Amino acid sequence: MIQYYACSPRETAAMNTAELRSHFLVETVFVPGDIHFVYTHYDRMMVGGAAPLAEPVTLPCPAELRANFFLERRELGALNIGGAGQIVVDGQTYDLGTQDCLYIGKGCREVQFSSADAANPAKYYLLSAPAHKEYPTTRRTQAEATPVELGTMETANQRTIYKYIYNEGIPSCQLVMGLTQLKPGSVWNTMPSHVHDRRMEAYLYFNLPENQRVLHMMGQPQETRPLWISNEQAILSPPWSIHTGCGTSNYAFIWGMAGENLEYTDMDPVGIYDLS
Repeated sequence: MIQYYACSPRETAAMNTAELRSHFLVETVFVPGDIHFVYTHYDRMMVGGAAPLAEPVTLPCPAELRANFFLERRELGALNIGGAGQIVVDGQTYDLGTQDCLYIGKGCREVQFSSADAANPAKYYLLSAPAHKEYPTTRRTQAEATPVELGTMETANQRTIYKYIYNEGIPSCQLVMGLTQLKPGSVWNTMPSHVHDRRMEAYLYFNLPENQRVLHMMGQPQETRPLWISNEQAILSPPWSIHTGCGTSNYAFIWGMAGENLEYTDMDPVGIYDLS
């Protein structure tokens, strides 16, 4: 498990590209046959991936957590972006197809991830936040995620949003999680942009062709900074930072938040004309 420490707007403004990437970009999320985590000091969010092949992989408990088991004081969201698979939680099996989500509540002791077919393995994107209350482990398929259509082709941001873990969906302590798929011909996400001082956010970009990239923009609205992102890489967004991007083709991304509240609409809009 790798740790990423929090950075203020002042020090971030002085970083070069390599420093920005080392503090905010998670270059490796999925390690075949293993589970990989980054522990961030933004609201103690953990960002990771489980990539089982022929054999299942079991959720570990890193020594840095100082816990008896991973979910002793945490909750976990798992969203599958690969082939079909299963997650077993304390003996209960949950089937997850592509872009299905499972919330696993505080207090669950044993969690195991597997793929139905090692030739087309599941890939579980994992987000974990501290939890103060137990909520039931709950599956939500993409078909149940109540898609919302936003944007237009004229502004190149026509997209479908799927909400999984949020106030009107799967209940949680502080974890919010969902997915956005851009339509063919659209490349802009989260534009117009916004910040939310009460919550941090993490993005995982995926369904991006190998020879294509996303130009992700972060930073304060009047101090924006760009980072080029490849397929299945994640970016951390501090509460003071915008988070928007433009791809060289259409793509999808998983968004996840932790912090003060669970209100999906709690954000402070930033006008396009205010960005610099």
